[in-house]
Amino acid sequence: MTSTAPETQRGQDAGDPLGEQPTSWQRRLRRFGHVPRPETPLRDRLDPPYTRPGRQVWSVLAIPPHVADRLVRWSGWGGPLLITLVAGLLRFWKLDRPHAVIFDETYYAKDAWALVNQGYEGSWPKDVDKLILKDPSSVPIPTDPGYVVHPPVGKWIIGFGEQLFGFTPFGWRFMVAVLGTVSVLLLCRIGRRLFRSTFLGCLAGLLLAVDGLHFVMSRTALLDLIVMFFVLAAFGCLVVDRDRARRRLAGALPVDEEGVLRPDARIAETLRLGWRPWRLAAGVMLGLAFATKWNGLYVLAAFGLMTVLWDVGARRTAGAVKPYMAVLRRDLVPAFVSTVPVAIVTYVVSWTGWIVTDKGYYRNWAATEGKNSSWNWLPDWLRSLWHYENQVYDFHVGLTSGHTYESNPWSWLVLGRPVSYFYEEQAGCKESTTGKCASEVLAIGTPLLWWLACFALAYVVWRWLFRRDWRAGAIACGVAAGWVPWFFYQERTIFLFYAVVFVPFLCLAVTMLLGAIVGPAAGQGARAELGLTSGDPTGERRRTLGAIAAGVLVLLIVWNFIYFWPLYTGTSIPEDLWRDRMWLDTWV
Repeated sequence: MTSTAPETQRGQDAGDPLGEQPTSWQRRLRRFGHVPRPETPLRDRLDPPYTRPGRQVWSVLAIPPHVADRLVRWSGWGGPLLITLVAGLLRFWKLDRPHAVIFDETYYAKDAWALVNQGYEGSWPKDVDKLILKDPSSVPIPTDPGYVVHPPVGKWIIGFGEQLFGFTPFGWRFMVAVLGTVSVLLLCRIGRRLFRSTFLGCLAGLLLAVDGLHFVMSRTALLDLIVMFFVLAAFGCLVVDRDRARRRLAGALPVDEEGVLRPDARIAETLRLGWRPWRLAAGVMLGLAFATKWNGLYVLAAFGLMTVLWDVGARRTAGAVKPYMAVLRRDLVPAFVSTVPVAIVTYVVSWTGWIVTDKGYYRNWAATEGKNSSWNWLPDWLRSLWHYENQVYDFHVGLTSGHTYESNPWSWLVLGRPVSYFYEEQAGCKESTTGKCASEVLAIGTPLLWWLACFALAYVVWRWLFRRDWRAGAIACGVAAGWVPWFFYQERTIFLFYAVVFVPFLCLAVTMLLGAIVGPAAGQGARAELGLTSGDPTGERRRTLGAIAAGVLVLLIVWNFIYFWPLYTGTSIPEDLWRDRMWLDTWV
């Protein structure tokens, strides 16, 4: 177990890289909790080492040192894979239940089936869902084009599962469950790299595995979980790219006679960081997110700015006197080309099925209604696609029709208005005082996790502003990119389940808070911050109490997930027990 702020990384991008005295603004911020950067080696600030469990842990478990070293090496992948296995078992358990077309599956399951079979979405007749559930082979795929308002990548993914397992609830939910499970593995590994701790990485993955909203969305054929997967993958690629760029800087800096790495302004400002494939991969992932739902475009802008600021911090730490100018000259253009154009090309390529057919909706617009356009020098398919996109944009911004389960983004973090995907009552239930049982699939986060996340986000923002912790800033960026844009469309009909895009970052925020509750390892830097002297037992007592408190919070979150399990899976329970779980009136 380790703190979210190991001594080697505490405030690594803050203050002057040459180790001079704090500036006046830093001294003023101390009253709010700002801590100047400790005198840690430059190499550790550029490329922090991973923390390792103390020998006391292995001694208590009676594990020999050589076995302990092997377990530590394996735990980097073994721990995340174990958490992922648990998450997968939960998500695939009775995945075909309820045997129904729930909520917006009525759009995406059918569109996906048409897309993978004929390259474009069809116009399905009304009330066809019951026929599909009864005998999907008896339902022909409509050849008339259907008007759809989301790009095709998410539907291609859903359709791949249908190709494997048929046009059934299990088939159209399969690939979403796969991505939901793999996203837990991604978060474990991202958290491990972010916090330099296998334990905290696995903790972040565990929190995601037991989040109710992520769980329900992993078992439903909607697009938002797919967007979340690509956003999280892009974030992971950028974190890896950050580590590699800083390691390259560290490798280029001079070493003095004592073998200590020293900053160098010339190298820090002129070194070219070379080929950065992980940033290119992030551009592809962000393009796929954008090609699933348009809100991925906001994440592209936020992450693009974030990765440039990371380069500024790296060059400043390496000794650059004018880090912003250095990034402008050396990094800005490659960063832009690796993300924005790559994402746009990925988006256009995703429409290949529509482009190569001649029956897609608006596919022939350029040759008919748009033939007198001043843009006739462009290919017809491109002009038709542009017109289609304009029509879709008008639809999205004008979508103001009321809905029973719509909610304002202000209420999302406190779970003000969850969405009921499926509800069914059964009469003759002897276990209930009302004589009824209820089955429901409710898209709601694990309440204790989300309510704790409210405090965790406040802590993250504080840590970013006053401790200058880049990890807190990265987490805040992930939450803001998925949440803030919806505040600009409050007149539009929007739902709580859109928040699944930033759920992994909420889990990272809670993990950072829990790590702070546990406290730092009892090294010299940790003792200095706590005001302890060498040999003072107060630090160990404080860490023990912190570990107990954090453990209790995690157990409560897991219990809360188990308690709401019937509402996540559509399990039939007595109506009395169902009402007991309606903690807020707005949940009904």
